[in-house]
Amino acid sequence: MNQITEVVKQLLIVNIILFVGSLLVPVLNDYLPLYYFENPAFQLWQPITHMFMHGSVSHILFNMFALYSFGSVLEQIWGGKKFFIFYILCGLGAAFLHTAVNYWQVHDVMNTLNLNGFTNESIYELLNKTMIDTRWQQFVSSEQIQAMGSSYLSVAVGASGAIYGLLVAFAFMFPNAGLSLLFIPVPIKAKYFVPGILVLDLVLGFKGAAIFGGGTGVAHFAHIGGALVGFLLMWMWKKKQFDQYRWDKK
Repeated sequence: MNQITEVVKQLLIVNIILFVGSLLVPVLNDYLPLYYFENPAFQLWQPITHMFMHGSVSHILFNMFALYSFGSVLEQIWGGKKFFIFYILCGLGAAFLHTAVNYWQVHDVMNTLNLNGFTNESIYELLNKTMIDTRWQQFVSSEQIQAMGSSYLSVAVGASGAIYGLLVAFAFMFPNAGLSLLFIPVPIKAKYFVPGILVLDLVLGFKGAAIFGGGTGVAHFAHIGGALVGFLLMWMWKKKQFDQYRWDKK
């Protein structure tokens, strides 16, 4: 078992406190999750706070187990400050890509409606009331309208984006370490396991599912965003500087 490190311990405590707090004080769920930035409920702190909120017991259990398992190893090598910066940046990357996809989903439909005489103000007014104008269906499909409404109204919660960054960092530093899932009893090298998980999560995400928490719809792009930032940070930090710590060079 890994020895829990200080920053990982503090992150675990904050996540657990906010999860329990959101159950006891439901109003927290109105202010701390990440809303779409054009939604009136959006607040500037949400790209940070959303990564400490979780939607279910299984969601937080998986994320906290992964934080403990991979985060403790990385913090021991990098130190607390560098690990914390990496973790937060991956979480912010997840929020950014998730929001970018939401923006495309919303404005792809809105642009078509604009060309047919509907103003942004009138569209936002109805969306904020969780309503639609049935005339929209003359110009865009029901699926597109549903995607626009979901992107505009739904919220994102969870540390999954930051966790995916940790997975990428672990695979970057320990490519030959064996990893496995409950339904895959044979360990797979991290350099194959992590890219495989990312591809599988993306494919399932397009179908409205995600294997590692975070809900449905386009939430899987938050995972990809966290992983991408994790990869870019590892690339910028130059993997070779960590080779002295490798224990899986066989």
